[in-house]
Amino acid sequence: MLATKSNTYTFQKNGIWYFSRRVPTDLRRHYRTGRIAYSLRTRSYRKARVRALSDAAKLDRHWYIMRMSAEDIPGKHLLDDTGRSDVGQGATLSDAVALYLRLKGHNKPPVFEATVKRGCGYLVDCCGKKDLAAYTRADATKFRDYLFDKGLNGASVARIFGTVRAVINLALSEFGLSIDNPFSNVYFDRSAGVKKRLPVKPEDIKKVQEECYKADDEKRWLIALIADTGMRLAEGTGLLRSDFVEQDGILCVNVRPHPWRSLKTSSSERLIPLVGSAKWAVKRIMEQPTASEFAFPSYNDGERTNANSASAALNKWLKTKIGQGYTIHSFRHSMRDRLRAVECPSEIIDQIGGWLTQGVGASYGEGYPLQVSKNWLTHSLNE
Repeated sequence: MLATKSNTYTFQKNGIWYFSRRVPTDLRRHYRTGRIAYSLRTRSYRKARVRALSDAAKLDRHWYIMRMSAEDIPGKHLLDDTGRSDVGQGATLSDAVALYLRLKGHNKPPVFEATVKRGCGYLVDCCGKKDLAAYTRADATKFRDYLFDKGLNGASVARIFGTVRAVINLALSEFGLSIDNPFSNVYFDRSAGVKKRLPVKPEDIKKVQEECYKADDEKRWLIALIADTGMRLAEGTGLLRSDFVEQDGILCVNVRPHPWRSLKTSSSERLIPLVGSAKWAVKRIMEQPTASEFAFPSYNDGERTNANSASAALNKWLKTKIGQGYTIHSFRHSMRDRLRAVECPSEIIDQIGGWLTQGVGASYGEGYPLQVSKNWLTHSLNE
């Protein structure tokens, strides 16, 4: 009698459970057979399932390590553990990265994996390849100084430390290692080298909007849309024409995740009423005879949104109109100030901008009606 449980990598033969896993095609050259199979030495399905899932996880970690040699990341020559036979005897940073990506990387955009590999690659470049238990507080402070010496500012160092800390914390928990994470609570100046982003002055906003009306092209539609919604550049650049919708009799932009452009946080998904230059921009976009489904086809190829290209072009143009010190993101800062100036409640400001509102109560209900948001946005236009 032969029984199988494919979802747990097991099959049963003569009452005994066996482990079975196909070797991935890209790694087949490293094995003498195309399938790994052996007895789990138990008649208990529960015990077999636990052992099989544990062994499958070990294989996932080992196969990830074998593939690392093909990745173009910092420290790849040190992270590559191809051929290592003791993968189950001591958890390394490579094991931690593989585990983190397997458990946390599901349905995440490519930038998620790249960020994890880049941050941990920097750590290997600085402190070398070690078992997790071998990293010390001295390594953590050395890593901090290494990142600053590379010219990174405090905000960038904080992001990288956050990534490394999260990867190691998950590994310590999953591998059952009773050690402290040396990368936790490391002091550094988060403001070091960070340039404060200036909000665009109200008179300059009007000046830019007038220039957008005159130029009346795709780039200026994007600027005009952002100027009176406070959207992030990537949010606007990745929009579809179908994201402009009418709800409750109000024309809105539906900011939602797409395969080619994710959102920064879950609170970023929102409806923003269109007023002022944003409403004009959407009208001009929808009037264009085009076969493209994208609102800004120049920055979308169907697979990814090229927000970096948009940023470079728009920031260059913006500097010629209102001078140095401002970027497209400055309009987002301006929107918060504009709503503050008309004494708009902070919860409504957060709802319009997609900022996270603190407190348990903020997650209750569906938020303010669109008409309320529209009234405050309209009020801010006249301030």
